[in-house]
Amino acid sequence: MYKLCFVIYIFFYSVAAKHEQYDGHAVYNVHIRFSDQIDVLKDVETKYNLDIWSYAAQDRPEVVLVPRVLREAVEKELQEAGMEFEVQVENIKEKLDLEDALLASAAASSKSNRSRAVVEGLSFDVIHTFDVVDQYLVDLANAYPDRVTLRSAGKSIEGRDIKYLRISTSNFEDRRKPIVFVQSLLHAREWVTLPATLYAIKKLVLDVTEQDLVRDVDWIIMPIANPDGYIFSHTNDRFWRKNRARGFMVGDFCMGVDLNRNFDFFWGTLSSNNVCTETFHGRGPFSEPETAAIRDVFAEYGTRVEVYLDIHSFGSMILFGFGTGGLPPNALVMNLLGVRMATAIDAVKWPQHRNYVVGNIVHLLGQVSGGSTDYATAIGTPFSYAYELPAYNMIHGTVAGFLVDPAFIEQAGFETWEGIKVAARFAAESWSRRNRQ
Repeated sequence: MYKLCFVIYIFFYSVAAKHEQYDGHAVYNVHIRFSDQIDVLKDVETKYNLDIWSYAAQDRPEVVLVPRVLREAVEKELQEAGMEFEVQVENIKEKLDLEDALLASAAASSKSNRSRAVVEGLSFDVIHTFDVVDQYLVDLANAYPDRVTLRSAGKSIEGRDIKYLRISTSNFEDRRKPIVFVQSLLHAREWVTLPATLYAIKKLVLDVTEQDLVRDVDWIIMPIANPDGYIFSHTNDRFWRKNRARGFMVGDFCMGVDLNRNFDFFWGTLSSNNVCTETFHGRGPFSEPETAAIRDVFAEYGTRVEVYLDIHSFGSMILFGFGTGGLPPNALVMNLLGVRMATAIDAVKWPQHRNYVVGNIVHLLGQVSGGSTDYATAIGTPFSYAYELPAYNMIHGTVAGFLVDPAFIEQAGFETWEGIKVAARFAAESWSRRNRQ
């Protein structure tokens, strides 16, 4: 106990100047009671370029980060519009410092060990860095060449390999098997999504307890789809969302592209052309090497990709297209599968977390364009979803939102895997049925 307290004390002391750009920033819950308030809130968010953490959906408030210097002005406009709100976190820097301390304490006592990782998997007591995950993928492929192949989908904007694992008992040569493609960290700050893909890798390679999942399905797992942004979120700005593209402004005052607005599906129609916003769509569809890499994975494996899951946080939702309006032809079946996945997750989730909601992204959140799941659906992937994992609910008043308490890391992987399993089995049945016809 003394060692734990000492580690936390030393860490708080050493990071006193870290996260200073967020000192005084507050997290607001804004409640939407009437439909006309949606546009009012959107105007306020656009006017002040606010960082939207989670959109309002089905009696759930909009969660917005408001800088200290804008709090008075934002509150005044919301009050004048008759909108209800409350401050969830008065000073987010304090929560950032707490997250650092909790993760540092967990790292000090972590069971993570490279030599054991290829036997037991990476530990689920810390959020692993890019370098650790990158090496882990290499080690797994070397240790299990009969089941695991390491591939690079391409290079990031800063030249890092965007790696993924192919997991297969037949080296991807048995075309009677569908492919399930799972990725995480397209948005850099959504750290809690990494345990979901790492847990899937563990259950498909190191701790296989359900043989049908490897016998009947081939897998593509891409744990870090945005390497540069993920590294930057560790080293410089915890809430960095985009990639690290430059050259949009003199001196790179604003930079980065929202990769989930850069896919070639109604690109640029329902996203931002302002590089200083969090949803900047870039110079053109697939202008970013990270999105082009994902496009090329789809192109390589073609119609064998039966299910695509893009893991995000937060909000406890399973979303399907189209984000621009309208529904895919198989929307009823997509909703059915979404409900089955949600039910499986809800059965094992922590009781203080909300149940998952399932539905079309427009109906639940609003219109967006250029998203990865819409692109996947448009090119013929039958079942394409975005998961929004839950925000850790503050049992002990610790951290929430994008911030991660080590206590939730393994649970995030475990419960998400329950949903992924449902999708994989559905894919095997759907693929087999369609190819018998």
